[in-house]
Parts: sequence; structure tokens; C-alpha cells
Amino acid sequence: MDPARAFRPFGLAHLVVILLTIALPLVLAAFVRKSRWPRSERTIGRLLAVTLAVNYLGYEIYLGMTAGLSWEKALPFQLCDWAMIAIIVALLTGRERWLEVAYFWGIGGTAQAILTPDLKYAFPDIRFLSFFIAHSGIVVGIAFMMVMRGFRPHFSSVWRTFAWSELYFVMTIVVDWLTGVNYGYLLHKPEAASLLSFLSDYRPFYIFQMHLLALSFYLLLYSPFAIYDLVAANRKCA
Repeated sequence: MDPARAFRPFGLAHLVVILLTIALPLVLAAFVRKSRWPRSERTIGRLLAVTLAVNYLGYEIYLGMTAGLSWEKALPFQLCDWAMIAIIVALLTGRERWLEVAYFWGIGGTAQAILTPDLKYAFPDIRFLSFFIAHSGIVVGIAFMMVMRGFRPHFSSVWRTFAWSELYFVMTIVVDWLTGVNYGYLLHKPEAASLLSFLSDYRPFYIFQMHLLALSFYLLLYSPFAIYDLVAANRKCA
């Protein structure tokens, strides 16, 4: 590959994407709050959902036409795919249980993919654009809904999401076994450097460590809300 076309972690294009991922949900939420249009929140939510769906389907069609993508490699069994489905349903229905799962999967997994992407191609390659529209779009959708709805997870949310994660794990490891595709990185570590690079090379222990890492991420993502609740409770008792 031409080095000029290779993705550079934390290069200018990557940093711009990270900045937009942080800023866009705040800008959209500010627009809704200042807008006099009563359906602005619902419309933006639907546009975000449609953007995610069209990007996913369009990219699969593009790969099928240009790279001869086989059906085994086109299945929606990356965790980011499940996070995308969860936030699309949440954006379209407004149901917090879907947002709850999307929050832990999207921020815990997808945000890591934004910071340490398993990506070879630089901007403006379509693979760069589709990758970040998908992953950043998930985070933008989650953050937008959380700001607009004042949503916050509870301790029970951690265990419900972990239960959904176990369902994902069981289904995905079966799909990996049947197709030989490394969905969810359950067969081996990703090529790009990430937190998974520090896990064991012994596969049974690697899988066990992935479970612990996921639970640790969920607890970490819940911790700001737990601290807030603790401080609020202490103020009431004072």
C-alpha cells in the first residue's frame, strides 16, 4: 500500500473525526433546545438512524460489488454492529432500555474503535469514511439522546447489559466457528494495537480476560453516576 494512503493514528484526519464525534451531539442538542420546531429532536434522531443504516448497507453493497465480499464476511456480528442496531432502535422508538445497552456497548466498545481503529486506509478513502460514519455515528446518537432525554444508567443497567453481552458472545462464537471469520475478535486479537493486545495469547484465558475487560468497562462507565449518587446521598444526610 502507498504510505501516503495509509491510515495514520492521531493524524490530522483522525483528530478531526474525534473532535467532531465529541462536538456534534452537543451542537445538535443545542440546536434542538433553541429551535422552535417541535419535531426537531425526533427528526434529528431519525436522520441519525437513517444515516447509520444507509452507511452500513451501502458499504456492504460497495464491498460486494468491488471486492467480491462473501456472505460469511458480511454478517452483522461485530459488537459495533449490535451497538448500531441498539442505538437505531433507541433513536426511532425513544426507549431507554435500548439506549441503556447502546450506551455501554457504544461507549465501551465503539469509542475504543474510534481511538484505536483497526483501519488501513486514510481520508478520503471510502473505507475511512464508512468506518468513522458508522462508529462515530453510534457515539453521536448515544450522546445526543442522553443529553436530550437526561438519561442515566443505573447499577442494574450494568448487569442487564452484561447479560446481553453474553448472548452476543454465545451467538458470535458459534458464527465464528461456522464461518472462520474473526467477529468480535473472539478467534484472535485484532491486527491494530488496542487494549486487546495486552491480553493473553492463550485463547481460553484470552476469552476469559475479554469478559473481565467488558465488565470493567461497564463498571467504569457507570462509576460517574455512582459517584454522583453517593455525593447526593451524603448531602441529604448532612
